Amino acid sequence: MSDVLYRDPTAPVDARVRDLLSRMTLREKVGQVNQRMYGWDAYRRTSDGGFELTEALYAETDRFEGLGALYGLQRADAWSGVDHGSGPGAADGAALAELVQRHVVGRSRLGIPALFVEEVPHGLMALDGTVLPVNLAIGATWDPDLYERAAAHAAAELRARGGHVALVSALDIVRDPRWGRTEECFGEDPYLAARLTEALVRGMQGAPDDDNVFAADKAPVVLKHFAGQGATVGGRNSAESELGLRELHEIHLPAARAGVRAGAAAVMAAYNEVDGMPCSGNRALLTGLLREDWGFDGLVMADGLAVDRLARITGNKVSAGALALDSGVDLSLWDEGFTHLEEAVERGLVSEKTLDTAVARVLRLKFRLGLFERQDATARPPADGAAISREAARAAVTLLRNEGVLPIGANVSRIAVLGPQAATTAHQLGDYTAPQLPGTGSSVLDALRRLAPPGLEIRHAPGCALTGDGRSGIPEAIAQAAASDLAVLVLGGSSARTPETEFDANGAARKAVSEMTCGEGVDLAGLRLGRAQYALLDAVVATGTPTAVVLIQGRPHLVPDTADALLTAWYPGPWGGEAIAGVLLGLTEPTGRLPVSVPRSAAQLPVHYNHKDTEYGGYVDESAQPRYSFGHGLSYTGFAYGTPRLTGLTVEVDVTNTGQRYGRSVVQVYLRRLLTPTWPRTLELCAFEGVGLAPGECRTVSLTLDPEQLAPSRTVEIRVAASAGEALGARGHSLTAPDETPL
Repeated sequence: MSDVLYRDPTAPVDARVRDLLSRMTLREKVGQVNQRMYGWDAYRRTSDGGFELTEALYAETDRFEGLGALYGLQRADAWSGVDHGSGPGAADGAALAELVQRHVVGRSRLGIPALFVEEVPHGLMALDGTVLPVNLAIGATWDPDLYERAAAHAAAELRARGGHVALVSALDIVRDPRWGRTEECFGEDPYLAARLTEALVRGMQGAPDDDNVFAADKAPVVLKHFAGQGATVGGRNSAESELGLRELHEIHLPAARAGVRAGAAAVMAAYNEVDGMPCSGNRALLTGLLREDWGFDGLVMADGLAVDRLARITGNKVSAGALALDSGVDLSLWDEGFTHLEEAVERGLVSEKTLDTAVARVLRLKFRLGLFERQDATARPPADGAAISREAARAAVTLLRNEGVLPIGANVSRIAVLGPQAATTAHQLGDYTAPQLPGTGSSVLDALRRLAPPGLEIRHAPGCALTGDGRSGIPEAIAQAAASDLAVLVLGGSSARTPETEFDANGAARKAVSEMTCGEGVDLAGLRLGRAQYALLDAVVATGTPTAVVLIQGRPHLVPDTADALLTAWYPGPWGGEAIAGVLLGLTEPTGRLPVSVPRSAAQLPVHYNHKDTEYGGYVDESAQPRYSFGHGLSYTGFAYGTPRLTGLTVEVDVTNTGQRYGRSVVQVYLRRLLTPTWPRTLELCAFEGVGLAPGECRTVSLTLDPEQLAPSRTVEIRVAASAGEALGARGHSLTAPDETPL
């Protein structure tokens, strides 16, 4: 026990925060709300393989006598320029973090440690970190429990490397898949995103102890991005979001609300504006809604350089910082505006009391992490993450079409594995991914060769590249397909960055280079693949050889139904090739379901299933319905749903496996509002449950509806189906609130 209260680990966290805050100068307070520099600028490799700190770090810690937070100490990618020769890996990441932390504490008059903030978009974005499937693939699993386990693994990796805080995309909802960051979304539906966001918070943070302190292998999560960023006009990154309050609350806020209720430690204010005011300066959003209405008492972080962008409306960066702080931002990210808060307070642009409130939130998180008691890593390295990544990749593979050619049968003796995605793992990883060591993971081709039964001959030809119109390789692909019993054509896109990529100041790609077709800053006007990929598809199908198309992609691309089978794995991670090969060979079942609707053309957008229930018809030259609906996914077996039964707010349905193989169905419950005070949506997902059944097995699935989601309708109709498309034609079961009380 210490005679200084804030140093006493037995004292309540809030008491320690108040005591420390009372001892701080204005300058020291300003330092705590700044996350100014890039972590990779804080160190350099030495000739003996160790690390030394840089003058840049010395200058930054001297500026405010300490450091509030440091971003990306472990980050490695083309933007940071960190690779296996220059950055920390699993063996020395914790030692580097300890070296930096001891320096920060030593430079602070009061011995205040720094928060180490890391990107954990689909696994820890660091050398030797486990890469998980991207969020869109996680959405395709429809399995919150699986994601909770994956998130727990990522948190343990982060803490074992000396990191503290995880930045994770979870709140963006896909409303226009032309947006390059579609891969970072769980899907188009707010309910699905909310359930997965809850799982993320549970897995990352766990249940705090009685003193509200995080366990050694758990990490506070910053939920990105709040709010409405998935609805930017034209699918253009950081563009305006033209959202009414109802659309904002019904579609773009439920995941955030679920995350807050689950106990999320922090949220990140998005780049976009809501009703003319950027989120980082939007007091109605960050204070009125988030804190006052929802009761959120955690940390609000600005997105990279978002505070400085406010100078466009305030006139300068000093007033921009004051606006953001007064609106509810507690911690900046690389901005200059927050470095001038001492001046802003002295000029009366924002009160010191408001600054104290933000500083208290930063300090509270540091105490909850136990940083004042120790400066080294607090968790043991977790077991190899390949197993959980493989499991998630398998669960995400979604079979969209099958005319009897899958799984590959005993009558097939020769397969032609074709296409630009067939023999590579680099394009399976998605954006925000650290460099991988050679040999990590498995391509589709390698996995098929390893897993194929004896006697199954496998041939390969790439045919073309992901982008461009080069067709010189197509004749060889045609020859291989014509001489085979089945052609497996692996197509798609890529978010892989290279050292040649030009980046904006915040790390977004300035323009697409090489084979980039997706990721932050890579938005599309259409949803087409590279031109040569369509030429390859047409040529292979024209041989008459049965063809199965596999899509590895970060958004739904447009692929005609000319092949005999079509499946998508999204960006499944390094071991996605194994997951795909297992499904093709019938070693595992396709269990994924679409988290987004797949349009027939970009001109048809938007095609999300939960649009308003208007009486407008379709287009003269195009169907109004998507090619594949939200929730769609086929199995290698069949399922029959019995008549749903309603008891109060509980829905029961008998599900039977009518086929000859084990399979997993996802029971989806949709509501259709009948009597409601506002114009209703066509359908709204309100519950789901996955059920695995042996051949012939029947099981009763019970799902409980949330009365809050049903409100304020007087009468709703409940529909149970295997997809939104099927639910449109399903018979509904009416549920009416008693005693004239809205549901």
